[in-house]
Amino acid sequence: MICREMRLSDQDAVIALWKAAGVFREWNDPVRDIAKALEGEHSTVLVGELDGMIVASIMCGEDGHRGWFYYVSTHPDHQGKGLGKAITAAAENWLRERGIWKVNLLVRGGNSQVASFYEAQGYKNTQSICLQKVIEP
Repeated sequence: MICREMRLSDQDAVIALWKAAGVFREWNDPVRDIAKALEGEHSTVLVGELDGMIVASIMCGEDGHRGWFYYVSTHPDHQGKGLGKAITAAAENWLRERGIWKVNLLVRGGNSQVASFYEAQGYKNTQSICLQKVIEP
């Protein structure tokens, strides 16, 4: 698999991947999320390409102190082949190149399979509480 930064021409394929992998939620606007991630120097979307098809992706960003991962996905037909681990490592490298040495991510409650995936890569459950408030009009 080749890991690279997403191009705008990849947008439809990436959104289709997110839907197939179950990371898309109806209340999020993936077009807006992608545009925001690609517009600045502090965030990006990386894709994993295999035989000309996008089979993995990860959105990552940093605030100068820590990095965050979003929309981490591998196409269901390619799960269990190490592609999720590879795209996550590529995002970790993207952050490392920017001097960021700490990564955070959120796993929805009850999603033990995904939590186990990250724990196998060295991520720890910090027992933090995540609070959210929607401030968009």
